[in-house]
Amino acid sequence: MADSRSRVLGAILPRIFAGVIVTITLTFLFNNYLIFWLGWPGAMTFLEHKQWFGLGPLISPLEGYEVTLGWLQFLSYAGSIFVAAAYVCLTPTLPLRVDSARLSAMAAYIVRAAFWSVLLIGMVDLLISFLRVEGLLESLIGTELTQELGKSRFRGVYVHYPLMALSLIIARFIRSLGFIWLAFLIVIAEFQIVISRFVFSYEQAFLADLVRFWYAALFLFAASYTLVHDGHVRVDVFYARFSSRKKAWANAVGSIMLGIPLCGIILTTGMWGRGNSINSPLLSFEISQSGFGMYVKYLMAGFLVVFAVTMTVQFMSYFLSSVATVRGEPSPDHTAAPAGPEDASAGASA
Repeated sequence: MADSRSRVLGAILPRIFAGVIVTITLTFLFNNYLIFWLGWPGAMTFLEHKQWFGLGPLISPLEGYEVTLGWLQFLSYAGSIFVAAAYVCLTPTLPLRVDSARLSAMAAYIVRAAFWSVLLIGMVDLLISFLRVEGLLESLIGTELTQELGKSRFRGVYVHYPLMALSLIIARFIRSLGFIWLAFLIVIAEFQIVISRFVFSYEQAFLADLVRFWYAALFLFAASYTLVHDGHVRVDVFYARFSSRKKAWANAVGSIMLGIPLCGIILTTGMWGRGNSINSPLLSFEISQSGFGMYVKYLMAGFLVVFAVTMTVQFMSYFLSSVATVRGEPSPDHTAAPAGPEDASAGASA
């Protein structure tokens, strides 16, 4: 009985830990939106207002409705921990590999949606930039709308954001990740720059912007997909000689000690304040200084958010799969390898 209880507890604690890490990360992003886009005070400001944990006091204490908003943000973090723990407690016998596959499916969905976003936004923004630089846009949509599309905030809110929403829907039904096609499109885009420059003597800033936009997306979005397929280059001396169990230990510890801190540093240093490296371009809809180039520079800062979130989710999937291997839990296909995002997505849809 004690041994059975110990084995159940040994499976529950890693699942709670992984769930808490993922829910806290998502809660941080949601609160970041509430703070810097909607003007909410923030959980940290609320703690300083209350002078809890040795923080504060604030120079200008919160008043009235701000205190209520602060309570809601503070409780959102507590609620995220409770939800993660409650889910595990309600499903105590669920295999670790099932949760691992679900997290992989979640990471895969985010990457798919991001892929479709950069594909659609790249094509539409390229068309708008081309029509603007050639003086054709005004005759098609009128002077007023042409002037509005020359403003980064207007283009971001009324062109880019709807395309992102459409991408979320497309990613739900089209489950292929499309990295090969994105790489192919980058090659085509670079090739047409060469042809237009050296054959037709035509060169515009938006052509190079498109290549940079897509290449940055390919590099950062493919990271979690490559991780689950163990495709990242390993520079090691000892790992290759380890047994499957020792490799699982190394992967589990590495995910916690190296992977999660890296993702946390990216998110906190980039999004802690209004002027930080990720928040600043996102809030200002920052664009390049190339005049009639594409208006997508601010989105490239957002690529780091996609990278950090998907890697966090995938590291936790990797962690659970590694713990399952250490515990001797059989994998669905009777191998020690974790399920990939596409396999997990297929399983979820089934």
